[in-house]
Amino acid sequence: MRFCKEYPFNNNIKGFELGFSIAGPPLMTVYFYLFGRTMIDTGQSNMRREILTIVRSNQIKQIFLTHHHEDHSGNAAAIKELTGAKVSGHCLSKEKLKRAYSILPYQKYVWGKTTPLKLEDFTEPIETELGKMAAIHTPGHSKDHNVFFLHDQGILFSGDIYLGDKIKFFRSDENIGLQIDSLRKLALLDFDILLCAHNPKQKNGKKHICAKLDFLENLYGSIIELWKKGFAEKEIFRLLQLKESHFIKYFCFCNVSMINGVRSAIRHYESI
Repeated sequence: MRFCKEYPFNNNIKGFELGFSIAGPPLMTVYFYLFGRTMIDTGQSNMRREILTIVRSNQIKQIFLTHHHEDHSGNAAAIKELTGAKVSGHCLSKEKLKRAYSILPYQKYVWGKTTPLKLEDFTEPIETELGKMAAIHTPGHSKDHNVFFLHDQGILFSGDIYLGDKIKFFRSDENIGLQIDSLRKLALLDFDILLCAHNPKQKNGKKHICAKLDFLENLYGSIIELWKKGFAEKEIFRLLQLKESHFIKYFCFCNVSMINGVRSAIRHYESI
């Protein structure tokens, strides 16, 4: 199944939701956004045919990547080749994407691979059709993660820093402590529209960011309280009555699971 749907947002921003599966509905979809000749993220390479069709009718001039993950950078090289658009990202994204990198089988199935390319650095301030846009480094989901903030319009392109008020799964390489720090930074901004790459919110965006922050702070605090008392990871998981989706855990080769959240909190605590 190939899923592609367009959604209108304020200020003539267009969001495109895409998903791929061999059979049945996609396991997870991803959004990219267009306004004027500016593009935020580029979607998964498994949906390249549809994405390049969209790009051809929108005269893209500049692309900004929130981070290097394949569902966000998957078509950056192809769009750059097709349109000549400038593709920019964080310096860590630049380093990651300059050569091919390995991904797990589930990632290749759900998203597809990213083609290596040379990224440009962000130039501050970023000029767009909707005014100046700030790139804000928000590590935690990945080391190179950035959000993009249109201050005058109160719009935040949040990549994967939000995803939901409460989180059921964590990647094995995520850092909850850094995510909390990043969310605290975003909670100080003035915005209402939250254009997440998987779960956009047309209004009350800041409230949703604060809800995610509250959830992670409480989870982290509860985990560390038990860890300091000498409980092991699995005991903490059981005592906090956390739930695991065994299908997701094993489909993703244990790269995505709730127990990863416990481990991430402990790793961060032990590192400070």
